[in-house]
Amino acid sequence: MGSIMAIANQKGGVGKTTTAINLAASLAAAQKRCLLVDCDPQGNATTGLGFDRGGLTEGVYDLMMGDGWRRDLIKGTMLPGLFLIGSTKSLIGAEIEMVETPYKEFLLRDKLRHIKRDYDFIFVDCPPSLGFLTLNALVAADEVLVPLQCEYYALEGLSQLVTTIKAVKRSLNPGLRLGGILLTMFDIRNNLSQQVAEEVRKHFKATVFQTVIPRNVRLSEAPSHGKPVLLYDVRSKGAQSYLALAREILRKAAV
Repeated sequence: MGSIMAIANQKGGVGKTTTAINLAASLAAAQKRCLLVDCDPQGNATTGLGFDRGGLTEGVYDLMMGDGWRRDLIKGTMLPGLFLIGSTKSLIGAEIEMVETPYKEFLLRDKLRHIKRDYDFIFVDCPPSLGFLTLNALVAADEVLVPLQCEYYALEGLSQLVTTIKAVKRSLNPGLRLGGILLTMFDIRNNLSQQVAEEVRKHFKATVFQTVIPRNVRLSEAPSHGKPVLLYDVRSKGAQSYLALAREILRKAAV
């Protein structure tokens, strides 16, 4: 049975969607069957995989708010083994609708349990907030991957997110664990990047991935072409870093 991983950080601009797309693509390239669920109303993971949101009429909103399970919501991508349930404009109002919905914290979990065994990895790209969509992802997930930008204020947000994860584990999802913290946008020439990395490793030790994602122009350009960086420029530092992260995750899964 596969693993469900929420990729979450309530702070925006930390490389969360970049990680969701490129980690899923790298694992698919390693012949793992992967599903990316775009729970962010901004829909960047959807467009980053080459889908036109205007032409996508159904997706995560219909998955969560619909009555039954619908396999036709899953779309194939240009990379064999990588599939998507996209974000449509309907998702923008989902959090308001959920307020009056019974068992609103369990909507995503109850739908994904139908297909968990069909995939090696299911990744849920969360919005940059701690609302009902992120809460649904945390309740559905086996583990949380936290992308952390190497800057000072990132540490403050990390502590708040860890508190939230512990609260969800205590009351809604006892099996939830912090799967790993991923240092992103790392600049080897920047002293602050190195200081933040040292501080995070000091406090979270083995929970921090050895792989570090650097600042990389090709990584930033790839979404505008609707491709994972693996298909845009496989030789780039960004692509090679996410391939290394995929290998590290596969080694941990094998232990």
